[in-house]
Amino acid sequence: MRTAAETEVRRPSAVRVLTALLALTAAATVVVELLNWWYAPEQGFGLAVRTGWAMLRSLGFLLLIGHVRRGRTVARPFGLILAVTTVFAVGRLIVPRQGVPPLPGLAGFAALSALCAAVVWLLYRSPALAGHLVRHRPRLVIDRSGISWRETPPRRPQVSGWLLTSRVAAFTYSPLMLVPALVAAAAILDGRLAAAPAVLFWFGAGIATSYAVLLCTAFLMRGKRWARTLLVVVTLVVLAVDLPLCWWLLGLDGLIRDGGPLVAAAGLTLYGLRRATRAERTAPA
Repeated sequence: MRTAAETEVRRPSAVRVLTALLALTAAATVVVELLNWWYAPEQGFGLAVRTGWAMLRSLGFLLLIGHVRRGRTVARPFGLILAVTTVFAVGRLIVPRQGVPPLPGLAGFAALSALCAAVVWLLYRSPALAGHLVRHRPRLVIDRSGISWRETPPRRPQVSGWLLTSRVAAFTYSPLMLVPALVAAAAILDGRLAAAPAVLFWFGAGIATSYAVLLCTAFLMRGKRWARTLLVVVTLVVLAVDLPLCWWLLGLDGLIRDGGPLVAAAGLTLYGLRRATRAERTAPA
């Protein structure tokens, strides 16, 4: 008779290494943000919002651990966009408005960047992880055997990993717009009532972006060519709305700190679409 330990499927050692690395990255994100807050010369409302948003990414790494342990296919694109945007989100808080960054903050940022790079390298270069990250999310299935909750392949056509990467990257547009909009709301509290319509428009645009991206990616995953063009249009519109508002309401500092991560996410989205299209053209018939 086999015991539970004997029947349990052993995960590859690369999974255990990546799990430990993700836990360390989550902890490092919190530590680096606390260091930035401690050494910041101005601990205002804007810094508090950006710091809180960056620290929430530690929860993203913990969520990624669950996807990796379960062997989910979404772990790769999710890990890539999480690592890239984390580096931008933390890096924008390292440099103060004046002077040079503190040495502890720079050292923490360098360590966090190295951890994120190691996460991406393992996700995309480890053959053991490539063979492990093949499972899909469980779904409610109704068949002749009754009702059950089990893993089933998606009904939509199989899509490339680059399309999944574009989808995950595009989903970050809305929060990357809402965070600077919330920072800009402080201008209203400081007496700049003329900025109120622009801030409200910014909030509305961020919410509308989430629905537009949801619509695009839903058809993108079903292999609709026009959805790729529509996602490109949405990306360009998002940049055309967000970057000028960052410049006007938050200045050059806000454009770099808040516009930079959005530009990175948009670039990753467009690059993923391009790679997916190129791979389909060169694939054998």
